[in-house]
Amino acid sequence: MIRAISLGLLLSATSVFAQYKTGPAGPPPAELAASVSGLLQKDGLKISGADGKVLCEIWLRILMPSGAKTAEDNVSIQTIPPGALMGAISFPAKHADRRGQQVKAGLYTMRFNIFPQNGDHQGVAPQRDFLILSPAAEDKDGTVISGFDALMTMSRKASGTPHPLVFSMWKDEADAKPGVDKQGENDWVLHVKIGDVPVAIILVGKSEG
Repeated sequence: MIRAISLGLLLSATSVFAQYKTGPAGPPPAELAASVSGLLQKDGLKISGADGKVLCEIWLRILMPSGAKTAEDNVSIQTIPPGALMGAISFPAKHADRRGQQVKAGLYTMRFNIFPQNGDHQGVAPQRDFLILSPAAEDKDGTVISGFDALMTMSRKASGTPHPLVFSMWKDEADAKPGVDKQGENDWVLHVKIGDVPVAIILVGKSEG
């Protein structure tokens, strides 16, 4: 019985220490171009681990960008124009995307896109909505980047590999609680709103695809 209680306490403590919390991050960084920062919420979110170390700071758009409804399959937010600016994110230390690609410490823009159905993304996610990270120093225009190849080229400057840096996202449940929770074995998901649209973004995870 004592052993069972001790194991229960250990598992409980492990769960507590594995969690992330959110707090205010203040205004968007001055390093962002004015046409980018002008679209973002005036107070971002700081994501910290239980040890107090900051994982990232994120600033999302004030309003969800909107365009013509896509005819593509398996897209959870169907009216976001591909290439639309969604926000900015800053990492104080190196990180990794779900592919295991290194995300160097620094400031990045995040733009919406849909991964292609070319056989290279089997099992990556049930939806095709993704955020594409690019160096903020390279992305200075808040308007839509209409060319898929142009956005991929810019993101490769962040990844240093043939594949862009990507964070999975999707339209969240209407009653989702704001904050960060664990989903599945590997993923820590941020629940937040862009305008009045609830979204979920995997900030920490590992793709099994």
